[in-house]
Amino acid sequence: QVHLVESGGGLVQAGGSLRLSCAASGSIFKFNAMAWYRQAPGKERDLVTAITSGGSTTYATSVKGRFTISRDNAKNTVYLQMNSLKAEDTAVYYCNADGIEITGRRGDYWGQGTQVTVSS
Repeated sequence: QVHLVESGGGLVQAGGSLRLSCAASGSIFKFNAMAWYRQAPGKERDLVTAITSGGSTTYATSVKGRFTISRDNAKNTVYLQMNSLKAEDTAVYYCNADGIEITGRRGDYWGQGTQVTVSS
């Protein structure tokens, strides 16, 4: 089994910064794309940003220029640096990864989510 565990969420004032981490454990061989999603109350879960195994990135328009995704393949960890936070960034943030296990099985994995609350 493969598990993703997010950390780094919390309460921050508007304009502040937070850094989220998502660490994988278990029988993973490698991850392909890794991503961060978020879900605000009463809304659907939306893609925030993604990064390929080669380091190519994509961002939602609403976070472009403020958020930065990065990954450490040796540690099977993905990060999300969030700067200039706004109240509308308040949501539960989820880590997602497409990977291949040691057995050869391919899977789509999700973390349990971490709450980010931005006070205005």
